Amino acid sequence: MSSNDARTLQRTAVPTAAAGAIAAVISGFVAGGKGAVGAAVATLVVILFMGVGLGVLQWIARSRPQIFQAAGLALYTVELLLLFVFVAAFKDTTLFNPRAFAAGVVVATLAWVGAQMRAHMKAKVLYVDPESTDAYKPVKSGARS
Repeated sequence: MSSNDARTLQRTAVPTAAAGAIAAVISGFVAGGKGAVGAAVATLVVILFMGVGLGVLQWIARSRPQIFQAAGLALYTVELLLLFVFVAAFKDTTLFNPRAFAAGVVVATLAWVGAQMRAHMKAKVLYVDPESTDAYKPVKSGARS
């Protein structure tokens, strides 16, 4: 993982964890201990899913840049569908409060997407790779007279 990728991961995971901690505290006050656990588990699930997705997206950007945008859209769609499946799978659990879990998933996902947008806007990534002036040599073509 390059330093730019690690910086992007840090700039998205830390605000998501902070938002998840706030959601866990609020859920703890509203739904008790099980609410806090539900929001904390939701935050960990979102960070795991979105972190793996970011890693996959960075790998695609390096190996196949021509499909980067389509892969990004497909990846986010799959991630959101998998998070929905997680919420549906744990709707009847007694380990934690399912409503707090669902709210935690929503809060953490919105925090991740917002932090990722901010991280990409603040990153100073060149859109075009400039050529070195030493590397440019005019190509001679045609017959010499």
